Amino acid sequence: QVQLEDTGGGLVQAGGSLTLSCATSGRIFSSAVMAWFRQAPGKEREFVAAMRWGVGRSMYADSVKGRFTISRANANTAYLQMNNLKSEDTAVYFCARGVDFTATASEYRDWGQGTQVTVTS
Repeated sequence: QVQLEDTGGGLVQAGGSLTLSCATSGRIFSSAVMAWFRQAPGKEREFVAAMRWGVGRSMYADSVKGRFTISRANANTAYLQMNNLKSEDTAVYFCARGVDFTATASEYRDWGQGTQVTVTS
């Protein structure tokens, strides 16, 4: 089973930036989809961004479009660059791996442990 380790969270002021990393225990195959989700206290886990690894096709939630960028740097690491952060972005962020290019959390089978992002106003 692939293990995912998501890191890079922290405390940042509104308008600031953070970059989250998701390192996998093995190579990410071109057919895989890497995604980021987030969950705020008392709320459902929600989709943030996803990328089809081999072709680089990506999609974003409307709430982060134009501010967040999902990317890859090597065969086993995905990133989420977050700019112009807002207080409503505060949540635990999870990376996930699946095979379907979808925003549905239940379709992803491998998950990181989560990293906390707190945005202060």
